[in-house]
Amino acid sequence: MSGSKTIVHLLRHGEVHNPDGILYGRIPGFGLSDLGHEMALAAAEDLAGRDIVHVGASPLQRAQETAEPIAASHRIDTVTYDDIIEAGNSFEGKRVGVGDGALGQPKYWWRLRDPFKPSWGEPYIDIARRMMRAVEAARATAEGGEAVLVSHQLPIWTVRRFAERKRLWHDPRNRECSLASLTSFVYEGSEIVRIDYSEPAAHLLLKSETARRAKGA
Repeated sequence: MSGSKTIVHLLRHGEVHNPDGILYGRIPGFGLSDLGHEMALAAAEDLAGRDIVHVGASPLQRAQETAEPIAASHRIDTVTYDDIIEAGNSFEGKRVGVGDGALGQPKYWWRLRDPFKPSWGEPYIDIARRMMRAVEAARATAEGGEAVLVSHQLPIWTVRRFAERKRLWHDPRNRECSLASLTSFVYEGSEIVRIDYSEPAAHLLLKSETARRAKGA
């Protein structure tokens, strides 16, 4: 193993303004909430002292808005990466809560027939491969420095499991990929030597959870 050290940070976007509680997926027009913008700033502050030489983002509004303060603080432009867009999902545009949404309606149950692929959306292996293409492209561009790619929870978690040689199907409740969290691929040359995880907006996540519980009370 030889070569320069490069880090590619995969940043999940901040909280989204979604008053109707739908699965917004790839639907355009879903931007950050006020708290989401705070989360983006928290991530930018956490990365301010790092050697960030490249910033990329999914084409979706919430990812572009999360990238803005990071790119601005390092005085570079954000590059759009189609490969790191949200995963395709046939429940997009619907409420999916058990009992109060599409998952409680028998007409949709056939979509859930294969959780290993999964049958309701883009195959995990396809997500992993396109994400890995983007990570490798960012590594090559930022060689010897650090890059940030702003993406979405499922794509980030899937490519992490792919890089760690773990099975791709999983329980969504166990994903380690909170809002505005960083999953950082550390390279020596072209080889991944470790994957780190951090939550620069953890204090804001607590604020979000407290507000959600108060609303539901």
